[in-house]
Amino acid sequence: MHVQFREFNPFDVWFWLEFNNTPSPLEQQYIEELFDSWFFLGKLGGFNAENLQVQEGGWELSYMDYRDRVADESMMALMHNMGEFEYRENWGRCWFDLGTSDAISIDILVNALRQLSLDYVSIERLIIGGQNEDWPVPESHEAQFADYN
Repeated sequence: MHVQFREFNPFDVWFWLEFNNTPSPLEQQYIEELFDSWFFLGKLGGFNAENLQVQEGGWELSYMDYRDRVADESMMALMHNMGEFEYRENWGRCWFDLGTSDAISIDILVNALRQLSLDYVSIERLIIGGQNEDWPVPESHEAQFADYN
């Protein structure tokens, strides 16, 4: 799976997936569940790079002292909105307002999509941001928000 970045605005970003073939309903379900799960983690503040105490602790985690105060004092990093996933032939797309979530969220999504592509759904390319010349985006995304509130 090739990963490509275009113009990127975290408050208004499209994720484009180019598949080798038109994805089946089951393959679409895998893709949508991955994006839904990723969004729920982001909506709950899971992508907060300011509080990575376990990661920074290394592999010796036995009896690690997790400091609640560090977690409490870190700035919130919440995703705000997600649009409905859409498909057209061998393309899929979804719009996001990533809010204040940190860039680690993108790495986690790319890692998950790479593995999904190897195991379940053949993804040719992931494009993050920008537009697709063959599939214009609407000017307003408000009507397309998924109902996750």
